[in-house]
Amino acid sequence: MKKKISLLVVLSLLATVFFNVFTVNAQEEAVEIETLKVAFVPSRDPEEIITTTEPLKQLLIDELAKEGFDVKNVEITVGTSYEAVGEGMAAGTIDVGLIPGGTYVLFEDDVDVVLTSTRQGLSKDSENPADWNDGKATELIEDQVSYYKGLIIAGPSEKGQELAEKVNNGEKLTWEDLDSANWSVMSSSSSSGYIYPSIWLGNLFDGKQISDLSNVVQADSYPSSIARLASEQVDVVVGFADLRRDNVDAWMEDMGREASIWEETNVIGVTPNVYNDTVSVSKTSEIMTDELKTAIQNAFINIAETEEGKEVIAIYSHEGYKAAKAEDYETEREAQKILREQGE
Repeated sequence: MKKKISLLVVLSLLATVFFNVFTVNAQEEAVEIETLKVAFVPSRDPEEIITTTEPLKQLLIDELAKEGFDVKNVEITVGTSYEAVGEGMAAGTIDVGLIPGGTYVLFEDDVDVVLTSTRQGLSKDSENPADWNDGKATELIEDQVSYYKGLIIAGPSEKGQELAEKVNNGEKLTWEDLDSANWSVMSSSSSSGYIYPSIWLGNLFDGKQISDLSNVVQADSYPSSIARLASEQVDVVVGFADLRRDNVDAWMEDMGREASIWEETNVIGVTPNVYNDTVSVSKTSEIMTDELKTAIQNAFINIAETEEGKEVIAIYSHEGYKAAKAEDYETEREAQKILREQGE
């Protein structure tokens, strides 16, 4: 009888202890954050990005609440350039940035990477440019990949068709061929819009890069670059492997072309694999802590598993996210090193 009473006393004490622990935890106030500032790079039309990502504000507020953070407001902006987002994160005026690996590496002294995006692979993945030029659409496949290829794409202009014909006939392009064309590129920290095409040029032509080309214009977004290609203002554009997929409808409906983008454009170069975009955080942000960094990491992973979240992140062709670390971007550091050496 005494043993039963003793056991009951012990169980009662344990129950009291657990109740008090849970009560204290429940009464702990969430960490309050007045505004979380999130920025996107302008790889798509800025207005389209702002409109599409509007639901992300509440999604982040809800997910971060589960992680113990009471976020009052999420502010979403699109930088005027890739560098502008990196500079904002370095200055601490942007807390979270969805930026390419190249931009992260440029600013990694003041920026931490927390996630890399995953996406569906493409039906074409060849290093031979002619393999992309069958006039048929490049389709998505089910396999998830953490990389993409950069493409050098020739348009319907006379010079663009001249370059494409050589590639499709198995002939090698010369530096003179490419230097005589008009090019549209992105900012110098854009992976597929500048860095990797520069590496491609350097590998083929003894260290040459985009800055050595005679006729180059910098576009403010990929859609504007494609529009220049469609209007034959430029002969060549550079960008990510599904750039043409993103502009299938606009090519004919908005840009006035009579044939499809698959028929009128040709791949004339394929870059090395580019590691996918990151979700990165500012080291200099006043609100950034290790706990908030982990919470942001968990929040984006969870958001990507919801239907509403998938619709939001699809603006960047993201399918999901996985944890990332600085070591994952060694290839990007090598890319930056090559570019610096080529620029010397």
